[in-house]
Amino acid sequence: MNNPSVSVIEKSRFHHFFLHHNNMDHSGFNEWVFYQGMLLNDLQKWWTNEGVRPSPHEGIDFCFYRDAVGFIRTLNKKTKIPALFSGKVVHIHNDFLGKSLYVQHNFHDEQGRTLFTIYGHVIPAAGLALRDILREGDILATVANVTENSKMLPHLHITVAWVSDSVPYENLDWSIINNPRMATLCNPIDFIDCKFTVEKEKYKPKISLSGEHHGYR
Repeated sequence: MNNPSVSVIEKSRFHHFFLHHNNMDHSGFNEWVFYQGMLLNDLQKWWTNEGVRPSPHEGIDFCFYRDAVGFIRTLNKKTKIPALFSGKVVHIHNDFLGKSLYVQHNFHDEQGRTLFTIYGHVIPAAGLALRDILREGDILATVANVTENSKMLPHLHITVAWVSDSVPYENLDWSIINNPRMATLCNPIDFIDCKFTVEKEKYKPKISLSGEHHGYR
């Protein structure tokens, strides 16, 4: 972790709650699987064999996991998403697959900035509203669906960033998060206690329903 103040933040139990809420702790979950293009600052698109992102990736994409027998499986549109830390819902806006949801936490760095977690490509939980207070592990959303002819699979994008208090909540968007004068991106994996592997090869897109296996790895 680049920011020294991050070291005093206890790792989130996000992974524990994620498995519990989605009954994955009883279905043979082994580890998360990330392909090239899914991690912080990656430039390539992971969901297609061609193309690069317009800017470096602002976080990580959770989509694939390996089960106990070695199959690669995927999340689906019913996947429940827990909050990484206790905090307050401060902003929600559209993104290209669903909504982006911003949660402000009671952590501050040496420059007086506040820690935010951002959950992209989601559908907010029923009844969730701005200024709602969440506890760590509370369900805040589900993964957004994709169209049948989309090359994209349903997945969860997570960004963790220190954001300047000078930014009004209603102005928060990806251009602000990408502006180093306004925000400093962190590696979400540094905040999450989980087992994962990074595949060396690029993901090869397939037509598959979310949750189906993608073969042995």
